[in-house]
Amino acid sequence: MGQPLRVGVVGVGAISGQYLSTFARLEAVRLVAVADLDEARAAAVAAEQGVRALTVDELTTDPEVDLVLNLTIPAAHAEIALQAIAAGKAVYGEKPLAATLEDARTVLEAGRAAGVRVGCAPDTVLGTGVQTARKAIDDGAIGEPVAATATMMYPGPERWHPNPDFYYQPGGGPLLDMGPYYVTTLVTLLGPVVSVLGAASHTRSTRTIGSGPRQGTVIPVDADTHVTGVLRHESGVLSTLVMSFDSVATRASEIEVHGLTGSLVVPDPNRFDGDVQLHELGGAWRTLPPSAGYRDAARGYGVADLATTPPGVPARANGDIAYHVLDIMTALLASADSGTLVTVESTCDRPAPVPLSDAPVRPGRGSA
Repeated sequence: MGQPLRVGVVGVGAISGQYLSTFARLEAVRLVAVADLDEARAAAVAAEQGVRALTVDELTTDPEVDLVLNLTIPAAHAEIALQAIAAGKAVYGEKPLAATLEDARTVLEAGRAAGVRVGCAPDTVLGTGVQTARKAIDDGAIGEPVAATATMMYPGPERWHPNPDFYYQPGGGPLLDMGPYYVTTLVTLLGPVVSVLGAASHTRSTRTIGSGPRQGTVIPVDADTHVTGVLRHESGVLSTLVMSFDSVATRASEIEVHGLTGSLVVPDPNRFDGDVQLHELGGAWRTLPPSAGYRDAARGYGVADLATTPPGVPARANGDIAYHVLDIMTALLASADSGTLVTVESTCDRPAPVPLSDAPVRPGRGSA
C-alpha cells in the first residue's frame, strides 16, 4: 500500500489516448510501459509518455508492471488476459471481457486461481450521470421500478472508422460493440438479469469503408446488425433493448427507467456525465443535480477505482459484472437464433454505489 498501481498497456490504438490522458491526472495509477504489434506505434507512444516500449511478451511478464491494461481487439482479449494472469498480473480490459462466453469464463477462473483481480470496461457507469440516476432510483424517486428502455440506433462505424472490419465479424455487431455500455448500465441501475427474449436481423452482406486510406473498400458482414429484445431482471423489471447499425438516427432517449410514481431519463451510457431528468407522478420534467459518482470522470477511472479498492472488496468495474453482461448479450443472440426464451445462467452483485466525489486518488495496490 502507499504506491500507485503500475500499469502497462497492450494495444495503443485510438482508444488508448483517452486512457493515457486520464492516467496523467490520476494519482492512484502510473503508466510504466506500452506494447503493440505495431512496434513503431508503440515506440512513438512510449516516447510521448516518457515510458518504455516493450514487446507484448516482455510487458506481460515485466516485474515493474502490476496491472496489464488490455486495449487489443475483442478477439485478442482472452489471450492477452490469460498471458498476463499467468505472470501474476492483474488485468483490466476494454469491453467485452472476451469474444466468447467460454473464453471469458476461462479468464475469470484463471484470475481466481492466481489470486489476481480481473476488471473490465465500461467504467462510464462510475460517472455522475449513471450514478445520479442510480441514487434517484435507490432513494425511491420513481417508486417501485417496473420497466426500462435502452436504445442505440445509428448507421454503423464504417462511415468514420478507417478499419471497421472487426465490428462486422463474430464478436462484433452493435450488441457486442455498444451493448456493454447499455446492459452494464441496466444491471447497475436495476440488478442482474435472469432471462431474455430476442430477435435479430442481418440486412446487408457487405459494408463500404467511408474514410481513411481504405475508403471505398468493401468488407464482409458476418454479424447481426440489428438486435432487439426483452431482459427480465431478477427484481421482475422488464428492460427493452434495441441495438442497431441499420438506422439513420433516433429521437428516443438513450435509457429510460419507469416506476409506479415516476419516470427517469438516464444520459448517454457511453458518457460519464450528462443530465438526469425526473418526471414524478402529477409533476413535470425536471433536471436533477449531480448527487453521486466521480466528478469529471473519463476512461481509466475503472482502473483507478480498482487500484484504490481494498483487498477482499470487489472493485466496481469487475470481471463478474462484465461476464454477466456478456452472458446476457450472448443469451440474447441465442434467443434471436432459436426464437425461444433463454435463461441467463450467471448472476452478479450490483456494484457498490459511488458517492459524489472527485477522482479515486488514494495510492494503493488494491489489485493484488
